[in-house]
Amino acid sequence: MKPDWTSIAELRERWGDSLLTVLTVLILIMMFVVAPLQALGLFEFQIFELFLALFLIGGVFLMSGSAFAVVAMLVALIMIVTAGILRLRSPSILDLNLFAGSWLIVGITLAVTVARATFAPGRVTYHRVIGAVLLYLSVAIVFAAFYTFIGTLLPKAFSGMKMEDSPALASQLIYFSFMTLTTTGYGDVAPLHPIARSLCNLEAIFGQLYPATLLARLVTLEIEHRKEEP
Repeated sequence: MKPDWTSIAELRERWGDSLLTVLTVLILIMMFVVAPLQALGLFEFQIFELFLALFLIGGVFLMSGSAFAVVAMLVALIMIVTAGILRLRSPSILDLNLFAGSWLIVGITLAVTVARATFAPGRVTYHRVIGAVLLYLSVAIVFAAFYTFIGTLLPKAFSGMKMEDSPALASQLIYFSFMTLTTTGYGDVAPLHPIARSLCNLEAIFGQLYPATLLARLVTLEIEHRKEEP
């Protein structure tokens, strides 16, 4: 049975901006509540993360209206489930890379979908500003996945962070990614390999340029909308 694209378009038109806020809340919970609790060894929150991922997939599909987006998110979900099963049997680098690959797909798909919704023509609403924050969070997810790949391929790429399949790793990667994105630099974790340093430089540059670019774009959209008003 094919989906009713007309109904989906109507729902997206009505709730599209609100979904930006809902998805932002979901991502914040997953990164800053569920991940730290997983680091404490609470297995129940891994199941909770799976349910949140399902809601995330539904929200991205509804917002984008794209079959490609939902397929990408479903592939990511399958990778997460597979990695979780492998982790229960015997933790290894394979399931670690599966987790990283899944969140890379989620981050890129979410970033593209949110960017299109946030910077589309029209009035700049509260939800669009929240969507800009969600795009910022999505970039941190993407770089966290890249750091995982580099860390598994090059075991000494980072100091202060060991790439091994453990419940605490996700929290450490999120911490390091945001520390780099915001150029905080506490010094407890640092890149050592040239490739790792290059990725960190890219993330730091984005973290510095994004707020200024974002502000300019949102102001331009609001001015254009006001000019169109009768």
